[in-house]
Amino acid sequence: MDSKIEIAKVYDTLLCSPGMDEIVKIDLKISRKAVLILCHAIEKGSDETGNAGLPSLPENISKQFSELLSGISKDCLEKSGLELLSQKLKALVTAP
Repeated sequence: MDSKIEIAKVYDTLLCSPGMDEIVKIDLKISRKAVLILCHAIEKGSDETGNAGLPSLPENISKQFSELLSGISKDCLEKSGLELLSQKLKALVTAP
């Protein structure tokens, strides 16, 4: 439990650092495979239920930031033409 509190303090400190609210433009050229993996990691990292098998975002990160990450993920899938494939993969994983 102590390590979880310490990690939350580190994230809180980093997010309060000067300049962290500044907008940056990132020109990113990655493979479609990397887009799928990145979007999957964002989705699993944002899973608040703890069922992801990965450490989720710290609890002190705002819902707004989590929604921003989700929007970035959706935008990446859309720009790479992988929305439908991603939906189909999710359906395979959740199918009984």
